[in-house]
Order: sequence, then structure tokens, then C-alpha cells
Amino acid sequence: MAEQDTLERRIGLTESAARRITALQRADENKGQRLRISVSGGGCQGFQYNFSFDAAQNDDDVVFEQNGAAIVVDETSLGLLAGSELDFVEDLVGSYFAMKNPNATSSCGCGASFSTV
Repeated sequence: MAEQDTLERRIGLTESAARRITALQRADENKGQRLRISVSGGGCQGFQYNFSFDAAQNDDDVVFEQNGAAIVVDETSLGLLAGSELDFVEDLVGSYFAMKNPNATSSCGCGASFSTV
């Protein structure tokens, strides 16, 4: 894969997201695992983000490392997430991972689902 193609398909991590990922990886139930980000059909906008810890790395997975943390994304999901940035937000509503996805044309109020049309 060409370097330019890799940069365009990259998913970035904010420092806040990287800190939260590494903190969660220290928990006994997540040791040796990476944060997996995937997209599935559903949600009120057509697609929804899924976050889980996973020890497996499949043949179609791409690993992104930044700010001391690593995430895993499958090729299919990467097509919908390319150029996105993962953030970890702490505000009055609570704390949560949030995707800043330039491919999304609309999203629901909570940001958990999105549309590309």
C-alpha cells in the first residue's frame, strides 16, 4: 500500500483517547488486548460505531498507533472511518469515546450512529 494511501486511510487518536485506551488496557480483563473500532449497520442513522477490546488480529485488520496507544480496525469498517479521529470526552453528560468522522454526512444527537448519504 502506498504511503499516501495509508495516510488518507489513517485513523488518528487524540491524547485524551490514547490516555483512556492505555488506562483501560491496564485493567486485568483487557491486558494484552487492543481497542477494536468497527462499524455495523444499525442505529438511528444507518451505521453505528462499536468499541471493544480484542486480543485477536485478523488478516483484514489494520493497526494504528499514536500517542502510545494502538487501535485495530477491519478493512470494511476502515472504508467508512478513513480520515477519522478518535477522542475521549469528559463533560457534564459523562465520559465516552467520540469519533470525528469526515465521511459522515449526518449523525444522531448522541454521536453513536451516522449516515454517509
